[in-house]
Amino acid sequence: MNPATLIPTPDAISAPWGWFYVLLLLTFLLHVLVMNAMLGGGIIALFSALRGDQQNTLLGKEFGYKWPYTIAFAVNMGVAPLLFVQVLYGQFIYSSSILMAVWWFSIFGLVILAYYSAYIYDFKFEALGNPRIFLLEFSVFILLFVAFLFSNNMTLMLQPEKWQAYFSNGGGTLLNLSDPTLYPRYLHFVVGSVAVAGLFLALVGHFRFTKSNVDQNFLIAQGMTYFTYATAMQIFIGFWFLLALPKNVMMIFMGGSVLSTILLLAGIILGFTALYFGYKKRVVLTSAIALVTLIVMVIMRDLVRSAYLQPYFQLSDLTVEPQYSPLIFFLLVFAGGLLLIGYMLKLAFGCRKEVTK
Repeated sequence: MNPATLIPTPDAISAPWGWFYVLLLLTFLLHVLVMNAMLGGGIIALFSALRGDQQNTLLGKEFGYKWPYTIAFAVNMGVAPLLFVQVLYGQFIYSSSILMAVWWFSIFGLVILAYYSAYIYDFKFEALGNPRIFLLEFSVFILLFVAFLFSNNMTLMLQPEKWQAYFSNGGGTLLNLSDPTLYPRYLHFVVGSVAVAGLFLALVGHFRFTKSNVDQNFLIAQGMTYFTYATAMQIFIGFWFLLALPKNVMMIFMGGSVLSTILLLAGIILGFTALYFGYKKRVVLTSAIALVTLIVMVIMRDLVRSAYLQPYFQLSDLTVEPQYSPLIFFLLVFAGGLLLIGYMLKLAFGCRKEVTK
């Protein structure tokens, strides 16, 4: 069967695709920042809890104050990029979501469980005592599993040839486990989240946005150590991910496309630069370099998606039926929302006194 016959006809869009493309990249970058702080921070808190000494316990307590906020922001920041993916690639993301519908719909309940667990971990930190580590393990495991499900969907949408499996399994339980890029893609995300979360904690210590009695220098040292080790691992996982790509996709980064090749070289140079300054514990400079690296990686990720789908679809194929008022309304609300989020973050992270529970 020709896989192209399985792809639905795309819906018309209300404005030129470039608007939605830029908004997709921008909102996904914002989502990645808070999502990495959420997941990676949970992993770091778990490692700290397993160590069990006083400062590591306080580090876990400090992250506990931030965790409910990061989960809330990650979920809300994830709505916009998911919607823009649906606008631009709806015929692919809807199809893959239906193929794994049971797993996909389970995400709602799983995230709610992780959210409640994060609140209990925060508000009952002292009362729970040592058993709180099991609550932390439960939440981190759920978030890791949700990330794995997202990785499955994001890879399955790119491969209509895999959709034929529906005819032998129509129960909505398909996962893309045979894809050689699935595991390096997933690990690239998970290990990267630890790196970003390490920077997040180092910045919290650097700017003294702390509520517990954790030593700021310890927070910086630990955060930068996690960043450095995770970034070193990222370099190896990134090459694994690159080599696991189909040859036609991989070759766009090997001279097949000037832009893609430049971005790959820039990503490698930025990665090693961030690693060097991370080792030197230059918090602000390392954070700036890491942000630029993330921007490069977000663009590269989208180029990979475009290369996968090129035999079936290009964004220029989308039909435009002009109706600009919804886009203008979204831009106004989006700008206002970012201002409100900035104010909320100031309130949430600006308190430097110990909170009495």
